[in-house]
Amino acid sequence: MNDKKNLWARITAWVDGDPITRSRASVDGMAAAEEAPDIKPEKRHHEKSMLERLQEWVTNDELKVYRKFYKILSIILACIIIGCMLMTVSYLPSFGNPDNPANNEVSRKYIEDSMKDTGAVNIVAGMILDYRAFDTFGESTVLFIAAGAVIILLRNDRRKREKDMDDTLFEPDADVILQNIARLLIPASLFFGVYVVLNGHLSPGGGFSGGTIMGAALILYCNAFGAGEVQRFFTYRTFNAVTVTALGFYAAAKSYSFYTGANHIHSVIPTGVPGDLISSGLILPLNICVGVIVACTMFGFYSLFNREAI
Repeated sequence: MNDKKNLWARITAWVDGDPITRSRASVDGMAAAEEAPDIKPEKRHHEKSMLERLQEWVTNDELKVYRKFYKILSIILACIIIGCMLMTVSYLPSFGNPDNPANNEVSRKYIEDSMKDTGAVNIVAGMILDYRAFDTFGESTVLFIAAGAVIILLRNDRRKREKDMDDTLFEPDADVILQNIARLLIPASLFFGVYVVLNGHLSPGGGFSGGTIMGAALILYCNAFGAGEVQRFFTYRTFNAVTVTALGFYAAAKSYSFYTGANHIHSVIPTGVPGDLISSGLILPLNICVGVIVACTMFGFYSLFNREAI
């Protein structure tokens, strides 16, 4: 009877406790079950841990049936998606037809009304961050997801790295020439990158090109002074905080624009005077968000593939 009580107590601790307590209770419960021969087989079957039941389920035929059902369902879903895409393509205008809207109405709309609608002198910036802002938001999200996936796959366990890896492995050999050149190039590169981002609605440039320049400056800083110096102001938490904040602001800002535009509601955000630095409505802050995301993603990829610095 004592063995039975101990067994039930361990099972109860497994259900109510944390994962470590559960794993220990499972092992102890299996041992207690083996040491209690007076427990009926039917009752012992119900007292098996979830790990035992999962192992039995994996070895049984249910998993094979599930795999076959999964493959069949995947094929059906793929055929449905392909059918919807083909149906959509069938409704598109003929390729190369001069009467297509893409050959006249769309381009004329961008050229003639872009400055009035968006307040941006740069027509390309107005098209990317206003007329097609949803597509640009998707591209920025893809960059963030790609960087997050790489971090998950390549980033070692933080405790293990701090315990087993020497920080000096991240430091490059002191190169006086490279460091002196970097001290001149890095501030100029960062300043030029910020200029390209902030003037993207006035001149050629924008978030993607300016973010690339700023990301290259961070990579040069890491090569010249080491990842340890970079980690003083750019860490894994910094990467997450900056990118999530930028994407969140982008989503909130354009959701407001989409809602007001779809419901023909006047937007309270003024477009400003075309040609001024503070103008073009939301295009300027959206350019900043895109530039920050691109810069962080570039440096994040470099750090992970080179030294796993974040």
